[in-house]
Amino acid sequence: MTETLPGDVPDDVDIAVMRVLKSACEQEIMIATAESCTGGLIASLLTDVTGCSHAFERGFVVYTNEAKNELLGVPEALLEDPGPVSEEVARAMAEGALSHSSAHVAISVTGFAGAGAPGDEPGLVHFALARRDGQTIHRMERFGDIGRGGVRLECARTCISMLREEICAAEPVGR
Repeated sequence: MTETLPGDVPDDVDIAVMRVLKSACEQEIMIATAESCTGGLIASLLTDVTGCSHAFERGFVVYTNEAKNELLGVPEALLEDPGPVSEEVARAMAEGALSHSSAHVAISVTGFAGAGAPGDEPGLVHFALARRDGQTIHRMERFGDIGRGGVRLECARTCISMLREEICAAEPVGR
């Protein structure tokens, strides 16, 4: 199984990132990320487009439960049950990124990029998108055992898709 490296971003992801950032810039929307299994990949993608850096406010890489709790305020009780790979924690991560930043929109990702502990489902990932003065939306994906690089790439596609649906949907008609 070939691993996909962060520098090997497929064209479809690059194009989607550019569209999201262009729309965010035009609407003066700032984005924050809260990442676990992607280890900063989403933040990296959102800072790769020249002239659009002002659309990215900050990123949190919170790989451990302690980091999720300390940096984003995810309650320890949620990290214990239902656990760090859950809808509840994904939502708390996105909302925590908003409350600990000046961003208008925050996206979070938490899951199993590879083999976890016995009983963990490889490729199970939870995503959440929170918007100031709006609802937090959740998405769960089961990418399967496609390798860490494959899961990270699919997570990037999902995060950018969620941002695109939220940010580009707010564009005035005709763009």
